[in-house]
Amino acid sequence: MQKISAFFLVFLFLACSKQEINTGSPLPVVSQGIISSVKNYGGSKNDVGQSIVATSDGGFVVLGYTQSSDGDITNKNNDSFDYWLLKFDQNANLLWNKTYGGSSDDRGRDIIQMSDGGFAILGYSASSDGNTSTNNGLRDFWLAKTDAQGNLLWQKSYGFSGSDEGITLIETSDNHLMIAGVLDVTASGGSGNSGRNSNKHAGGDYWALKVDLAGGVVWSRYYGGSFTDTPFGIVQTTSGEFLFVGSSDSNDVDISGNKGSYDFWLVKANSRGNLAWEKSYGGTEIDEARGIIPSQDGNFLIVGDTRSNDIDVSKNNGAADVWLIKISGTGNLLWNQSYGGTNFDVPRSIIASSDGGYIISGSSRSSDIDLTENKGQNDAWILKVNNQGQLLWQRSIGGSEIDFAYDHAELKNGSIIAIGETSSSNGDLTENKGFTDLLLVKLN
Repeated sequence: MQKISAFFLVFLFLACSKQEINTGSPLPVVSQGIISSVKNYGGSKNDVGQSIVATSDGGFVVLGYTQSSDGDITNKNNDSFDYWLLKFDQNANLLWNKTYGGSSDDRGRDIIQMSDGGFAILGYSASSDGNTSTNNGLRDFWLAKTDAQGNLLWQKSYGFSGSDEGITLIETSDNHLMIAGVLDVTASGGSGNSGRNSNKHAGGDYWALKVDLAGGVVWSRYYGGSFTDTPFGIVQTTSGEFLFVGSSDSNDVDISGNKGSYDFWLVKANSRGNLAWEKSYGGTEIDEARGIIPSQDGNFLIVGDTRSNDIDVSKNNGAADVWLIKISGTGNLLWNQSYGGTNFDVPRSIIASSDGGYIISGSSRSSDIDLTENKGQNDAWILKVNNQGQLLWQRSIGGSEIDFAYDHAELKNGSIIAIGETSSSNGDLTENKGFTDLLLVKLN
């Protein structure tokens, strides 16, 4: 009888424990990095995917640019480059695609879904017709707002007489937009700073503009030195300040600590865009940052590529490596990790995954050390690391030609979607529709 009672108590405990587990919050579905499909989209010319965002309905949208007017492109009638927006469901089925632009060169670089469900899209335009209304010079930042179905609501151009290119954007905590890219300060003659006049700069600088929901400029600022300074990522801090990250080979004006050639260059600005502080990270060779995200502990992660093996870079596997650094809120370097092989391996994007790790996408020419294969020239490369930067898994995707991944997203169902461009028609690709196609990879 005592044995039966003990058994019954154990059974009851296990049953209650199981019930508690089943009625708790479900664990997130996390991709194991298994390649489930590789697709390409485009027409007979050049078609590229640049940016992806998971949408509130469980699917995703991709922004890039297209030169084609046939194949998968349905509403275009010339061979100039236009912004190209594609909407997919959660199973990566194409629902619709739309193009925007004029008769000249217009290329989309970044997209976000806004709190109203519509999309903000940014890149550059050389047109002054079609969907574009003005052009101030060679190229302008071109910002457009669409509804959730991709219908164009408004568009604005920002720039001067030179080549000014929009690269990255976010929605701010006060429901404005922060956009950033490269300003040709030499051509602007020092214009581009609202409330601050500076003619000391030259070449290309980080140019940040805060705009309202109709595209009106709230303020604009530029940061940099006498050479080439290019931003690729923005985050807003919990206190309302901004961090802009990219690459710089300047060592004057706003840049105080260049470590050699190009460095990761981080700018901290207050809510009005005034420069609070700046930091450089890298070694004596070329180091270029490509993205920044907040970590779960109040710090930040920056990813880019490095050719260095000294100063801040603790290891280089050969040629260029993916370089991931963690910094504090005050810019102090906490740790750094390098990933790659003996050839050229570069990242283009980083996101936080639902299980507390991080996913990086880019391209690789290596087949050794951290890489297990190379399918020919550049492959699209996707890797997963934990919160300490330790490599968990990596995947190469492509064929015998050039294949790049530029961005990726994690969907609500746990899938990872990476996008970029491909010139291959073998290996993981079954066809090529033109010169280059938009590449789409789904991992479960």
